[in-house]
Amino acid sequence: MSEHSIESVSKEARTFEPSAEFSRRARITSRAKYDELYQQSIAQPELFWAEQAKTLHWFTPPSKVLSGSLPDVKWFEDGTLNASYNCLDRHVAEGKGDKIALSFEGEPGDKRTLTYAQLLAQTSKLANVLLGLGLEKGDRVAIYMGMVPEAAIAMLACARIGAIHSVVFGGFAAEAIRDRVNDQQASLVITQDGGHRRGQLVPLKDNVDRALEQCPSVKNVLVFKRYGNPTAWKEGRDLDW
Repeated sequence: MSEHSIESVSKEARTFEPSAEFSRRARITSRAKYDELYQQSIAQPELFWAEQAKTLHWFTPPSKVLSGSLPDVKWFEDGTLNASYNCLDRHVAEGKGDKIALSFEGEPGDKRTLTYAQLLAQTSKLANVLLGLGLEKGDRVAIYMGMVPEAAIAMLACARIGAIHSVVFGGFAAEAIRDRVNDQQASLVITQDGGHRRGQLVPLKDNVDRALEQCPSVKNVLVFKRYGNPTAWKEGRDLDW
């Protein structure tokens, strides 16, 4: 073994079979069906992915699956779709708006559920806010939040308008935020006043404020006030979610 090799010391040979009830309700109902699909993906990748693409909603269905040759290949290059629409709108259109899309329990014990219809409404409102701030397709947004439903809403809203979002881990300090914001030249940061992590309240907004002292590309900071703890506020830049 060379000095740069990595040796795996985790050896696991056990298998855990699902219950018959679980298999009956699953999208792939058996190991044999899985193996069949896997072999098709290897032997006939274009046919396989053409079939998988049919499970999505396309505004413009693609006329070709794969073009080019490795390593410069393109998939579904003349098709158009929207990830947010596929996550939300189509389910509501199919009559599933009252089904729970997101179930949340925070570290302090607070609980919330959002149906597909509710999640769509919240995502659409935030997408309109982003458009109102002047964001366009291809603009960059940094999301630095705790594990709350609003983090998912922020990502879905960005996808809805074609903005490129980068999720910054909520445990990172100001320097890490600064570097990631500058790398992508984000014009907007979405954050919250604070977030729980292992029993401690992390001052997310304070970390953003320190980071943005060296981030000239940022025009606005959108702040979700989860706890209502005191935070500094820069008029003209900071906005209340």
